[in-house]
Amino acid sequence: MSRDSLENLYFEWLFGLVCGDMRYKKLCMALHRIAFTYTNHFDKNRTGDGIDCRYRFENATDESLIILLKEKPCSVFEMMAGLAIRCEEQIMADPEAGDRTKVWFLEMVESLGFTGMDNLHFDRTYVEKIVGKFLNRDYSPSGKGGLFTVRNCKIDMRNVEIWYQMCYYLDSIL
Repeated sequence: MSRDSLENLYFEWLFGLVCGDMRYKKLCMALHRIAFTYTNHFDKNRTGDGIDCRYRFENATDESLIILLKEKPCSVFEMMAGLAIRCEEQIMADPEAGDRTKVWFLEMVESLGFTGMDNLHFDRTYVEKIVGKFLNRDYSPSGKGGLFTVRNCKIDMRNVEIWYQMCYYLDSIL
């Protein structure tokens, strides 16, 4: 299988796992082309969550992603996907509610401000601008414009690693 075919297969698999909403395919593809960088040292762990998606793919398909593992940094899409998966599996798993991985992923999409960014209204420049603000933590203290928005937030989410932002968000909705 060619490298491009393998990368497309991986993207489609991951997209189906965490989003599946065809209206957001262009957005997810754009997020997959942007490398995840971080300013908070502890957010390096989120890179690990994203890279873990590659191993999940290998286990699910028996396709090797060794080329991707060596050459490509973790993308914003992979990081968000990995975080949504970890959120569901390690914190929010509920057999009665079923798998809500897609819910957590789409909550991040909404908090970033991409809800209206469907395929018909896709604007790559806007996406890159918003992602740049997110990566540089140039968003609201409540987290709006980042991955998780917490209403009546008592802390500045820009100063908190992404994992704890997620925890504050989950506490606010429970």
